[in-house]
Amino acid sequence: MYKHYRQNGLRFLLMIAILVLSSVIFAADQADAILGQWITAGGKARVEIVRQNGTYVGHIVWLKEPFYPADDAQGMSGKPKVDRKNPEAALRTRPIIGLPLVSGFHFAEANEWTGGIIYDPENGKTYSCKISLTSNGSLRVRGYIGISLFGRTEVWQRYASVAGTSAATAKTP
Repeated sequence: MYKHYRQNGLRFLLMIAILVLSSVIFAADQADAILGQWITAGGKARVEIVRQNGTYVGHIVWLKEPFYPADDAQGMSGKPKVDRKNPEAALRTRPIIGLPLVSGFHFAEANEWTGGIIYDPENGKTYSCKISLTSNGSLRVRGYIGISLFGRTEVWQRYASVAGTSAATAKTP
């Protein structure tokens, strides 16, 4: 009889271990749902989000218009776009392609990443940010100052590369 209780106890512990392990794996899958390339609102850029040192970060990997237009007011026509609005003078010459756009995000709960920041190269400002994955698979990116009530939201779409074309050379956004 004692052997029967011991076997049931071992089965119970094994079931608990399996449940805990599967929930950890499921949570890791949910956290990594943000990984990949995303097309920003208006199709201006593509951002690749990766996991780095326990946080989620994203860099610009593609621009719809990577060069300054012929009528550029600062005389940079035809040159690759740089971070010229950055408040730090030393960073104004870094290329927009490769620029860190989002950083410091942690998976908070189902389909939400918080604690990060987003940089806007169009005005050189950095904002607090939170990101959520919507039911249709798009990213809701909310940049704000202070509290989330005062901010702007963009919706990014997952990038699907063209078959047989690398992400670096794809012609579509």
